[in-house]
Amino acid sequence: MPQSFTNPLLDVTQPFPPFDRIEVPHFLPAFREGIAEAQAEWDHIASNPEPPTFANTIAAIDRAGRKYRPVADVFFNLLEADASEAMRQAASEIVPLVTAHENAFYLHEGLFRRVKGALERQEDLSPEQRMLSKQTYDGFVRHGALLQGEGRERFSQIRNTLSQKSLDYKNNVLAATRDFELHFAPGEEGLLRGLPETERRIAAERARTKGHADGWTFDLSQPSYTAFMQYAESRPHRKRLYEAYQSRALGGAHDNTPLVRDMANLRLKLAQLLGYKSYAEYVLAKRMLKTTAEVDALLRQLLEAYRPVAEKELEEISAFAAKEGLDGGMQPWDWPYYQSRYQESELRFDEQQLRPYFPLEKVREGVFALAGRLYGLRFRRREDVPVYHPEVEVYEVSEADGTVLAFVYMDYFPRESKRGGAWMTSFRDTFRREDGQRELPLVSLVFNFTPATADQPALLGFREVETFLHEFGHALHGMLSQAEYVSLSGTSVVRDFVELPSQLMENWAQEQDFLALFARHYRTGEPLSGEWVDKIKGQKRFCEGYRCLRQLNFGLLDMAWHTLEAPFEGDVEAFEEKAILPARLLPRKPHTAISTSFTHIFGGGYAAGYYSYKWSEVLSDDAYEEFVRDGMCCPEAASRFREHILSTGGTADAMELYVRFKGRKPTLDAMLHKH
Repeated sequence: MPQSFTNPLLDVTQPFPPFDRIEVPHFLPAFREGIAEAQAEWDHIASNPEPPTFANTIAAIDRAGRKYRPVADVFFNLLEADASEAMRQAASEIVPLVTAHENAFYLHEGLFRRVKGALERQEDLSPEQRMLSKQTYDGFVRHGALLQGEGRERFSQIRNTLSQKSLDYKNNVLAATRDFELHFAPGEEGLLRGLPETERRIAAERARTKGHADGWTFDLSQPSYTAFMQYAESRPHRKRLYEAYQSRALGGAHDNTPLVRDMANLRLKLAQLLGYKSYAEYVLAKRMLKTTAEVDALLRQLLEAYRPVAEKELEEISAFAAKEGLDGGMQPWDWPYYQSRYQESELRFDEQQLRPYFPLEKVREGVFALAGRLYGLRFRRREDVPVYHPEVEVYEVSEADGTVLAFVYMDYFPRESKRGGAWMTSFRDTFRREDGQRELPLVSLVFNFTPATADQPALLGFREVETFLHEFGHALHGMLSQAEYVSLSGTSVVRDFVELPSQLMENWAQEQDFLALFARHYRTGEPLSGEWVDKIKGQKRFCEGYRCLRQLNFGLLDMAWHTLEAPFEGDVEAFEEKAILPARLLPRKPHTAISTSFTHIFGGGYAAGYYSYKWSEVLSDDAYEEFVRDGMCCPEAASRFREHILSTGGTADAMELYVRFKGRKPTLDAMLHKH
């Protein structure tokens, strides 16, 4: 019996992934059948005796893989959000298959000949069709289609090796994160001094889930780590937690040091096979900022603007810490604690006092309401849609007139099967089917928010509210796409443009009109006061210099690894120390490193692109000026942003899309003025 009749992953007629029926053993055979079908489609396209056209070549390629694509989307999303040990073992077989499949596509000489022929053919195409044609051709070239003989084989081998090393890197980070815990037994409660009662209750429940009969456990998940570093008075234990976090996968059983070296060198070899001096040069050829010189200029300009601000912040908080009794000068494990103490004592801003106003359920309702005011969207909970974990919720998204646009999955809390951080992805991107109907997008939002306790709901910190808005901006990009072709749909845009919608949404976190939609004390119903809103606006500027330098740390390190022009065989820690020195404020602790747990660049898609967070902040601050000219939810600005940015995906050049919205190219003026 064909797999299609027994494997739930291969039923392409179902509207949603059948998570209630999918089991790990289904994945490998589903990949094999999906790959076989897709490659048969490629061969059919390549052997077409008719002259190559957009319709019979470019569009046909975009449609190919109807079975393969949803299998890959489900598997790789679950590998990040809910990966069992069986899933990780399956990945060791599946990843090489997928990489070989991608290589087979880009090195398919018959397909490339037809793509080249279709691009050269004079046809009356829409701008989107011309963009798809160019992107398809460029994709082949950038994946080695013009290489010959040994070069083609070497390129394919490098991509295979990189994909496996990237998987190993991520698994090491996850394992190193999972392996560490800081447990306090009964009788050690004094060591928890400074921690709010809410965080203690969460730590007590965490201890139970990790197998302790009693006591309190802290680990390296983001809510736990951040809370301890911010509030715990015990300096030795802050130091211990800091060192554990900053040395994840640095030596030991899950050492990523060799992988960092290997991946940097393999990326360099790959780029040089295609004629580029460095991997960054290769990557930036398809970005808004086109050269390493442009990226360096951006980072340098921000460094010059923000380092003096950050040094002043460090001086002020260090003086405050000394008065509080800090001995020996400010260390990295002291900064979060004294920054928080300074906010509370000098600025009268205590984020813990805000949490009762931000219950997760109400924050979600507020974000939905904001999307309604900006773009006319409506959200309805759907409990009949299968989910991959009991905590996941699904919402139907529709226009004001009831037209269904998308579905969004929401996964809120940490667990050992989920990697850290927060992200948006999709189980299906939108496109126009051959019958003219639109395939609705299935967007996924994954968070690691502070969980509920036995006696209170999940209460978010202000930064978590910003994170919700940030990821929801990405979701809007996916939900509102009107691209005709899946390859150009939603967030399929250049990396240094993709963060614009997300960073733009963060701006509303400090707006009175937005907070008034939902911010009420979860027990008393009391609305958040205007005084608190003013404090929120003020704290947006608090330690902004330090936060900027922290991001520049990452950006400088990323560019250092990917502007190498010769193989690197040196010491990873020493290389990193030199790379980030211009943005370093606090003393470096030996045997700590960013590189071995920097999943954005070694396990994700941000290699030679981490600068895009700061570049997108330039874009978002520049764009937000349009919204605040006529109130929080300027209908005209929202309409233009939806039309020219959110609905277009990658159907046109990113700078061209921005100019359509703004009327000019972006400048740093709004960003520097805001701060």
